[in-house]
Amino acid sequence: MSVAAGFQQPVEGDWPVTNCYIDAWLPILTHWRLDPIAGLGVTVALDYEADQFTFFKYLHDDLELLYGIVVGELTIYCSLEEQIAEQLRAGRLVLVEVDGFYLPDTRATSYRTQHAKTTIGVDSIDVEQRQLGYFHNGGHCQLNGADYAGVFQRLPEQRRDDALPPYVELVKQRFPPLTGSALTKAAVNLLRRHLARRPVANPIQCYRRDFPRHMQWLLAEPQRFHEYAFATFRQLGANFQMLASHLDWLQQRGVNGLRDAREAAALISANAKATQFKVARIAARGRFDPCDHLFDRLSNGYQTVIAVLERAVP
Repeated sequence: MSVAAGFQQPVEGDWPVTNCYIDAWLPILTHWRLDPIAGLGVTVALDYEADQFTFFKYLHDDLELLYGIVVGELTIYCSLEEQIAEQLRAGRLVLVEVDGFYLPDTRATSYRTQHAKTTIGVDSIDVEQRQLGYFHNGGHCQLNGADYAGVFQRLPEQRRDDALPPYVELVKQRFPPLTGSALTKAAVNLLRRHLARRPVANPIQCYRRDFPRHMQWLLAEPQRFHEYAFATFRQLGANFQMLASHLDWLQQRGVNGLRDAREAAALISANAKATQFKVARIAARGRFDPCDHLFDRLSNGYQTVIAVLERAVP
């Protein structure tokens, strides 16, 4: 994959992997010579969704406004492979949910060890040779052979007449993307819009109230730690890591008054990581800890982010 020169990449360190949707879009946008950081203002609207934090994504409307990209659902009525090939011939890209068990770029996590749903962005396919090129985990990858058969559920042990097709989206570059000051202005307006969409109550405080009950469940089900951590600490921390990147991007383009919000967002990212490690120890040792000092930092950091942004982009 070629990376467009001069484009800022997201802050790395705490969360090199965020979630499958964002991690597919980042390299796609960069490959198309579009700046992926411009669309991350949506992260300011993160909420606590009763049992997890928001699985944050680029919104389709934001993609169209900033980058001229139109995303729509692809209805699967025959061979998924042939329909992907048809969309690629039309100049589109296809986002499809697959099993990470068959993705060789996940060797350090799920490849051939764990079945896990994930989203990839397919940009090339050879049905006869059983080869696939795709964006995933921040890069561009290739698979073939048995992995290809596994992704498309063609292995003998997978074949079921009643198997449901996956959720698939088609992606097309439809309109000219914004650039320069127009892109910056639109990004600020979107940040303002998403700030107005933020939850009424501090989402970290809402989670904190449920935390003892969650830990009671986790102490009884310690083997579920990784799934739980993905839905909670990773979504919280990676979200604010992306927000810190976005605020950096705006500052570099002359938007003032964001420094304290950027620093607070980065601290939320770091403290979410520390909380994840703490909860891993809770699950391993079987002993509850309220993690009060970590929750204080997380909650205060969130209040700082919102207060600063309310002044900077009212």
